[in-house]
Amino acid sequence: MTTKIDDHAGDRAPVASGATRIPVGLLGSVILAILIVDALLTLALEVLYLPTYLGSVVFPASAAVAGVVNVLLVAGARTVTRRPALLGLPLVAWAFGFLVCASAGPGGDILLGSDWRTALLLFAGLLPPLAYLYIQANAHVFGRR
Repeated sequence: MTTKIDDHAGDRAPVASGATRIPVGLLGSVILAILIVDALLTLALEVLYLPTYLGSVVFPASAAVAGVVNVLLVAGARTVTRRPALLGLPLVAWAFGFLVCASAGPGGDILLGSDWRTALLLFAGLLPPLAYLYIQANAHVFGRR
């Protein structure tokens, strides 16, 4: 007696109309790798522009940009796969890069200080894409009316 294992069980999530889907293969892996590198590059820019001022007022606009860009990165991963573990790879890379930026370097320099702007960047960068992932993982619940 043999058992057939369905390796693509997570790929059967409901698809919104007009959404394209590329099967995970060599091209899908390359796209996911590019999205992960893109997450790290955008994090570097967000950290660079976090201490921005408008006149004498602190204006951390890169925190808002982080939420929008991370949702777009997860949506880009959604064109390749429907598995939540693979959808979250750009977000995991972004969070790992955030932790690296928040830790001390070899000379004792820290890119992210211990203030409210760092917390705002963390929450604005993680909460919107996590909410998007939650909605995509439970699309069958949110789709019923």
